[in-house]
This record gives sequence, structure tokens and C-alpha cells, in this order.
Amino acid sequence: MPPLKHPSYNPGRRQFIKWGIGGAAASVLPFGIAFARQKTQARILILGAGAAGTAMANRLNNALSGASITIVGKRPQHYYQPGYTLIASGLWQTEQVATPTRNWLPSEISWIPSDVAELFPAKRAVRLEDGQTLEYDLLVIATGCQLNYSEIEGMSPDLVGQKGIGSVYASAEGATATNRQIESLISAGEGRALFTLSDTPIKCAGAPLKMIFTTLSRLEDTGKRDAFQVDFFTPFQNKVFSVPVYNDFVLNRWQEQNVNLYDQRVLTAIDVEKQEATFTTANGQRQQEAYDFIHIVPPMSAPDAIRYSVLAWQEGPMAHQWLEIDQYSLQHRRYPEIFGVGDVIGTPFGKTAASVKKQAPVAEANILSYLADRPLAAKYDGYTSCPLITSIGKAILAEFGYGGELMPSFSFIDPTEESWAVWVMKEKMLQPAYYAMLNGQV
Repeated sequence: MPPLKHPSYNPGRRQFIKWGIGGAAASVLPFGIAFARQKTQARILILGAGAAGTAMANRLNNALSGASITIVGKRPQHYYQPGYTLIASGLWQTEQVATPTRNWLPSEISWIPSDVAELFPAKRAVRLEDGQTLEYDLLVIATGCQLNYSEIEGMSPDLVGQKGIGSVYASAEGATATNRQIESLISAGEGRALFTLSDTPIKCAGAPLKMIFTTLSRLEDTGKRDAFQVDFFTPFQNKVFSVPVYNDFVLNRWQEQNVNLYDQRVLTAIDVEKQEATFTTANGQRQQEAYDFIHIVPPMSAPDAIRYSVLAWQEGPMAHQWLEIDQYSLQHRRYPEIFGVGDVIGTPFGKTAASVKKQAPVAEANILSYLADRPLAAKYDGYTSCPLITSIGKAILAEFGYGGELMPSFSFIDPTEESWAVWVMKEKMLQPAYYAMLNGQV
């Protein structure tokens, strides 16, 4: 480990930080509402400059006075990833989802365009890919998740857009390339389209379903739907979505639309030249399936720097894959000065932009309480929202939390019914709300 930039953390600094808080802490209300900015001299480091990291940077900058806040993340562009399915469905252009990262960060915050390479929680320090080593008093991990295309033999993100391969997750450009492959399938007038699902937790679990539904709409619009075979491969038994009411809706609709379901099958290899996918069944058998188009959902995990560190879950179903976190307080279970927000955290639900909108104020409130030596009172209930597109022009607003409990936000929208209104919300209204979240306004 390279030499640290500052003297190693000593126990006296925690008390020093507490003294710097002052009386403003008493005015902090639940979920980050404050009458005055809370004073502190804490060094706050945020890993990840995506949706979760940016929202936290703005919230903490607004809530604290005197803090030194640094955010790290190497992407020069910020991408509105909920728009990727619309790009891949031929409805949006790439430029509609890209903005400069710097535009979303307050001038008072230091931004280092580099990703984290290694963490040293015992020393409260991290090393970046550019070689810098940074110390912190409080760490927010918001790195997002890692797309592990290489865990599928023969696959890499560079192949998206080639020889019938699509994947909405790869990038904004990958979404555009996916649309081109779907257009090629349609132009051919016939063919077999495969849609897959990973056996790991994934961000925006509705995206694979959205892609098959919008593709079905486009095939039906040709008037030659019967010329196309459409199949969905899921690693699970008779399951494509974790909440039963939505899972049942999708499976029933697919029966009506003549979509074939192949369950308990994991995509394990791809032969690009042969246009052949290999799936491994529950009993270990390998089956080859030919395709004209395939939509690939890669296995996902926390970035390697997180999942191979002591900060990851060490046991249980999320072991060595996701950040260990208390699912309610969003505080690390073994390192109280560490909090997690966004796709990187190992919780039962919560890998959507709407989840970040609910997590950020909880994390903010609990961080303020931690800095003030107060009990952590704010709780995240697992809220996850997915405008589940069921055809081009219709969608269901799926909102749920821990235990799969439905958590509808609008009394006038039935959370189990598809409607044009939810489609309009997805296509026209959610992006401005997302940008307000980035700014720490909601």
C-alpha cells in the first residue's frame, strides 16, 4: 500500500468532529430535514459519481457546513440509464440520456475522475486507480454494480450489436446497437429471438421484460408476428420477476402472445459465429439453442474492489458479491463510519433509480445522526419502483418493498393494471424527476 497523504486516523479525531458539530444537530429532523446546516469538520469521501453518489454529494453539501466532501468516479458523462430501454426500443436517441458529470456536482465538492481500486477500512483509507490514496472520516459507497459479461463464455460487451447480439445494459451506445439488431430481425421477416435473465440480482429487474414486450409490439406491428419465434430463458422455476402479482401477469400475458418459457436455464456460453447460445440446466446439462437475435442480461455484482474486500457480505446468499449493509439504516454492519446507497448494496430489493430516490434521504439523515453521535432513526423500507412496459404505449407502475409488499404512490393508479398514463409517466415525466433527485431536491 502506498504511503498515506495524511497522518493515520487516530481516535481523537472522532471527538474533534463531534465538537465541530455544534447546536445545529438538535434541529435535524427525520429524513434529513433541517432548519440549519449542521456543522462538522469531517472528511467525507463518496465512491461513485453516478446517480446514487451524485444525489448523496448534493444532499450532504446542502446539509453540512464545514465538511470536506470528495467524490470519485472516472466517467466524464452522466447517463440516465432508465432511458436505455427506450433507446433499445427505437424510441429515444443516445444524446437524450447523456450529460456532463461536472454539471451535476456543486463547485464546493472536489471531484476526482478515477475509480476506487482498493479499500483499507481499518485505516479509513482507499486507493484509487490513478494511484492516489485518500483518507476519510466517513465513507459513502455508491459505486453502482459491475456487469460481468465475461462470466458468460465467449461473451464481452464489445460484441453487443454484432451478429444478432443485443444487451440493454451495456451502455447507451450498446442500447442503440441493440435496437439495430432488433431492426435487422424485423427486416428479415422471420427468425428466432431469445431473451435471457441472469441468475444473480440485477439492476432494474424489469428491463429484460421491457425488452421482450417492446420487441413483441414491434413484431406485431409488422403483421407477421407468426413468422417469429420468441423465447424467454429464466434461471428460476416458473419465475421471471420476484413479486408474485407481476410475475403472474407477465407469464399469463406471454401465454396470450405465444412466448415460450424455458425455465431453470442459465446462459453460460455464446458462439458468436454460429449464433448459438449454450444454457446450463438445473441438473447440469448443457443445451445449445440457435438464434437470430438474443438479448443478453449479464451476471452482476458489486465492483471487484468491493466484492473482493472485507466490506462485502462474508456469508449468506450475497457473500463476496455485494456490499454488506444494514437493509434499514444503510449503515455498514461492521464499520459504522461507512454507508452504502444504490445498486452496490446487498439488500433484498433496491436496485433502481427510484430506490436511490428513497435511499438517499435515509442515508443523509443517518449520516447526520452519526456525525452528531445521535441514534440512527431513519429507515429504508426496500422501496423499488419499475414502470413495467407491457407494450409500446402501455405500462404498469410496479412499486414494492421488502417482502414484496405493494407500495403504490398514487391513489388514482392501480399498481396491477397497465395503462397509457403510466407509459406517459415513463417516457415524459420520470427524467425530470430523476434530475431533481441528482440535485438533491427530492
